[in-house]
Amino acid sequence: MRVRFAVLALLLGLSGCGLVAAPCRVASAAIKIVPVVGHPAATPTDACAHAIDP
Repeated sequence: MRVRFAVLALLLGLSGCGLVAAPCRVASAAIKIVPVVGHPAATPTDACAHAIDP
């Protein structure tokens, strides 16, 4: 029962704009892993995600 609730909560959280912005957010997180240059290099993907889902 708890698993179903968790899956439902996850799907509701990713509905609409959150679902569309997910690839930008995942790409941004992957880029930020790179030391020193990761955060500045992730600025365009952060802007993408923010433009889709403010």
